[in-house]
Formats: sequence, C-alpha cells, structure tokens
Amino acid sequence: MLFWNGGLVRNQQTLAAAVTCSGIGLHSGQPAAMTLRPAPPNTGVVFVNRNGHAGASLPASIEYRVPTELCTAISGNGFQVKTIEHVLAALAGLEVDNVYIDVTAGEIPVMDGSAAPFVRLIRSVGVVAQNRKQPYLKIMAPMEVSEGSKRVRIEPSATSRISYSIHYDHPLIQTQTYVHDCTAASFERHIAEARTFGFLNEVQALWARGLGKGGTLDNTVVLSETGIMNESGLRFADEFVRHKILDLIGDFSLLGMSFIGHIVADRSGHALHTKLVQQILEQPDKWVLLNTETLPAEPRPALGLPRLQPAIVLQPS
Repeated sequence: MLFWNGGLVRNQQTLAAAVTCSGIGLHSGQPAAMTLRPAPPNTGVVFVNRNGHAGASLPASIEYRVPTELCTAISGNGFQVKTIEHVLAALAGLEVDNVYIDVTAGEIPVMDGSAAPFVRLIRSVGVVAQNRKQPYLKIMAPMEVSEGSKRVRIEPSATSRISYSIHYDHPLIQTQTYVHDCTAASFERHIAEARTFGFLNEVQALWARGLGKGGTLDNTVVLSETGIMNESGLRFADEFVRHKILDLIGDFSLLGMSFIGHIVADRSGHALHTKLVQQILEQPDKWVLLNTETLPAEPRPALGLPRLQPAIVLQPS
C-alpha cells in the first residue's frame, strides 16, 4: 500500500473464501443466517435475498436507506434488510470493498452485539487484494447536519478520523469522547469489540413498539439505574462511545467508497449519520475523487448513484 498526500492509496479488496454465521435478529428476535462471499472488483457490498426467492440483490447504498428506529435498514428490489450497521462496520473497518452478503431473513444476526464476531469470520478466511484501485472521496469543505443538540460534521483532513462525543445522564456514561484513526488495525483493536447498549427502564416501551425482541444480556449491555446488569462487565470503560463510532462506520459505508476527512459527532445517531452521507453526495463541489482509474464496462451496483462516476440495535440515543 502507498500513501498520497496523507491519504491511503490501495487496491480494492475482497474475501479469500465464503464464510457463514447464524443467530437471531436483535429487533425481530427471529432466526437469521448470513453468508459473506467474495465479489469481483467494482461490485461494492451487495445484499442477496436467499429467503425462498430467486436471489434478488440490494446494494448497500444510501439510495436504498429507509427510516427505521434504533438501527439502519435498506429496502428495494422486493425485500428489506435491517440492522446492517455492525456487519457493514466490520467490512469497512477491515477495508473489504467487494462482497456479497447472502441473507435468509429481514435482519442481520446480532451475534454478541458488536462487530467482533464478523471480524473473526473475515479473518478466518482472509482478505485479498484485487486488480483495481480503490477510489477515495476526499472532503474539501466542511458539511454538517444537526437536530437540536445532536450534530455530526465532516471537515477536510489529511487522513480518515472520527471524533465522537456522547452525553447520558447515567453514572456509568455521563460524557464520553473518543477519537478513532480509521485503520484496520485500530478498528480491530479498539472499536470492533464494543457492544450495543440499552436502558432497562426503556425495554418494555421498546417491546411495545416491536423492537428489541432479540435483545439479551448475551448481545446487549443493559444499564440499570446505577450500573449494568451484565455479569461480565464492560469490555472498555468507554465502551458506549466506542460502539457509537462502530455504528457510524457502518452507516458511513453507505457512501459506497472510502473517505478522507474528519468526522466530528456529538450526541448523534443513525438518522443523522445517514443524513450526512446523503448531504455529501448532494454537494459534489465539496469533495474530489482520488485514486480513480478508467473502469471496465461492468456496472458497479453498490454505488447506486450515477453522479459518482467514474468510480465511484438496541441503542436508544
């Protein structure tokens, strides 16, 4: 790999072989299985419906994002898949650009509530380079979205970085801030293990809205009024803000390509993350594409937005 003006320059990557996992959906509580398969260059990340249908596909693109509570979902081509942010974070965090994700249900298995099980699956088969350059979208001017006290901003930077702050009136959280430099090694070591979290006093309200039906102490950090209910404790003292970064990485992968810029988030969440992605694509005068090349004639389905040519959880918050 090379570096150009502080930004990473590399070839696209995919998996060396297919790998499968199964579990339950965090919100549906229903059985779910998922297979990650290698994909050709310029494919992007594409979900494939294997639930008794003829393999309809759906690119992981902001174009197909639909409003949902407490998770990220995409819908189109006759099916919907929810709670995609953790597996997308694992793929983006480990710089896996091209992959098919076969799904048998309308939700990704929650596993342990983090991206770590997906990271281990990917590492078990390995990541391989492909014979196409990976384009980068480099931010040249600031952009921001907000809603009350919640906001998320992206600004020019020589590298890819995320600074995230959260604020909860709970003795174990209060104010937490974490800065993540976006490399595969840092993601695997500092972000992937952070689990989704929720508050015990809100569980019944979630159930009444049809959410969190698969949430257990095995896949969610549950906070009581004064502490946590999980006997295993926290994986990091600031696990909560690290998980918010994990979510943002997954949500931001709906951009369809890697980015170079500094994301600064405060009290944000899935809706604002994806709103910023949409704003970026709608303001092409504020970014440039790097490491592009003339692409072959085959389509790049994960982009979903032709203007980007040539290469282009149980978590109340």
